[in-house]
Amino acid sequence: MKLLRYGPAGQEKPGLMHTDGTVRDLSGVVTDIDGTTVTPEGLAKIAAADAGSLPVVENPGRIGPCVGHIGKCLCIGLNYSDHAAETGAEPPTEPIVFHKALTAICGPYDNVEKPRGSEALDWEVELAIIIGSRAKYVSEADAMNYVAGFAVFNDVSERNYQIHRLGTWTKGKSHDTFGPLGPWLVTKDEVAEVHNLPMWLDVNGEKRQRGNTNTLIFNVPKIISYVSNFMTLEPGDVIPTGTPPGVAMGMKPPQYLNVGDTMALGIEGLGEQKQTVVAA
Repeated sequence: MKLLRYGPAGQEKPGLMHTDGTVRDLSGVVTDIDGTTVTPEGLAKIAAADAGSLPVVENPGRIGPCVGHIGKCLCIGLNYSDHAAETGAEPPTEPIVFHKALTAICGPYDNVEKPRGSEALDWEVELAIIIGSRAKYVSEADAMNYVAGFAVFNDVSERNYQIHRLGTWTKGKSHDTFGPLGPWLVTKDEVAEVHNLPMWLDVNGEKRQRGNTNTLIFNVPKIISYVSNFMTLEPGDVIPTGTPPGVAMGMKPPQYLNVGDTMALGIEGLGEQKQTVVAA
């Protein structure tokens, strides 16, 4: 299933992308696409509904983040060997984990703000894991049983704030709109080869990132197992898993984003996003 949320920010309604290309209203089935409905029981309830008889949403309008009321957004850094190389960093020996503020999460087509004083605004197309079951001390062998599905994520970053403003990476990762998520949560049963998904990102129509999840340093089961040893994962938590090469920081010289620039990005089978950069 491809699950989505549509409507004004803070007022999104649950929806289903039907196989006929229409958006169907799920309001009569569930209250939202969030931690209460991405559980195995919640997804089974949605799957049991007759999609063809659900109301057609003629004009969905804005598409919101595909998961609402997120508890945690835990990002994995430097998780592609070729991306680590372009930044001049040694590949990590264990996953790098950092928080992205929940106020950064936005819809896949919402504008992205350039913070005041920003001089190094960057992009990162990423595969996001959506957790479906409470996970604590999970083994790699069992880890996929805790996954609800996957989504496209743009881990927008301000590199000066991230690298030069001391502390952790969080300051450079958490400005409002720095986390476009969606357009859909694609349930894991529809993603046959999660470790072989082509991914891409263009800026102003020019090629920037081209990659594939087959070059992940730490794969999806490893990430879930690893993180669950440090904290409990809850249904609806989001884990972006890192980005392939082609970020602005790795260019010589770097070509960071400016107001008016557009980003278009996607992952095969998981949908596409597009954002325009605006001044904060």
